[in-house]
Amino acid sequence: MRKSERLSAILDQVGEHGSVDVAALARALGVSGATIRRDLQLLSRDQLLVRTHGGAMSNESGDEVPTRVKAALRQAEKRAIGRAAASFVEEGAVVGMTGGTTALELSRALARRRGITVVTNAINIASELVGHAGVRLVLIGGIARSSYELVGPAAEAMLANYHLDIAFIGVDGLTPEEGCTTYDEMEAQTDLAFLRRAYRSVVIADSSKLGRVTFARISMLSGVTDVVTDRGAQPGQLEALQRAGVQVTAV
Repeated sequence: MRKSERLSAILDQVGEHGSVDVAALARALGVSGATIRRDLQLLSRDQLLVRTHGGAMSNESGDEVPTRVKAALRQAEKRAIGRAAASFVEEGAVVGMTGGTTALELSRALARRRGITVVTNAINIASELVGHAGVRLVLIGGIARSSYELVGPAAEAMLANYHLDIAFIGVDGLTPEEGCTTYDEMEAQTDLAFLRRAYRSVVIADSSKLGRVTFARISMLSGVTDVVTDRGAQPGQLEALQRAGVQVTAV
């Protein structure tokens, strides 16, 4: 396992469990405890986690994983999801995009396209796309969150002026029973506004989000046409989503 893959695996554990143990990580990753301790020290210097006696923990309180940590989690899966989702975008399409690290990979896949319009409320996605001649960029304003998303009534009022051919949203939880959920209520309402303005509505979420329910509901699955995820998803989870009436793509 390469160092970058090992660091990503460590951050996966932090994101899923809130803390990690040196001995357990060494066994799981097949390296020495000394190697794990050096990795944890490096991640601590980058403020991606906090070192503890015998391990490390998330550097923020609460349930939501920090954006800096999310960006390092499941990178290969998110890149594959982003590329697959980009294939849904036709020439001349008006594309809505909320924030999130999977959406950021989608924006990178779309950056070289020509003749599309992207409407987004995410500052980092706008930064990724600005200056590309083939992309007409519209940035929705609002209250800034730590996720780099601009949310709230102002964002929703601006969105009401646009018609989207397709909208992509990221989620923190996805189940057939509770639909799409996230940690912030205001963000959930803005995400819902994107879905309601679009002819085709697509959830892009890595498999760690499936089977989870977080604080605020964005939409029931009846408000979604497609889900794009990775092959790490359990077959039963994918089948349940399909039975709920959405098209599922696993890459």
